[in-house]
Amino acid sequence: MTISNDTQFVHLAWQREEKELAAVEFQMGSDPTGNVGRMFGVYDEGSGLTLRGTFVISPAGTLMNSEVNFYNMGRNIDELMRKFKANLYLGKKANEGCPSKWTDDGDATLTPGPEMVGRVHEAMNH
Repeated sequence: MTISNDTQFVHLAWQREEKELAAVEFQMGSDPTGNVGRMFGVYDEGSGLTLRGTFVISPAGTLMNSEVNFYNMGRNIDELMRKFKANLYLGKKANEGCPSKWTDDGDATLTPGPEMVGRVHEAMNH
């Protein structure tokens, strides 16, 4: 789901006119009062706009990942999906760590601990 300060009519216009959104099937929520933006700490009182925040929340309501970008910074769906899949993986294997180049189940992971400090590169390249 996406949520913005735009009204449902602006969302409809974007979905009809913007070719990048042609295949979007998820719901687009409207937050014209900024209450949801304030709740997530991304509402800018000075401009009345929200920063571009991405939040991955588990079904249990736990914030698993967040990223906040300025208004004109686009997001990368491939990186978002990598983080989403990593969070799913780590939900099953909490004693492991997914490094920045981890993309899918079967990729190398790390076992966090004091012996790993300063040795991530070495562990990932042997």
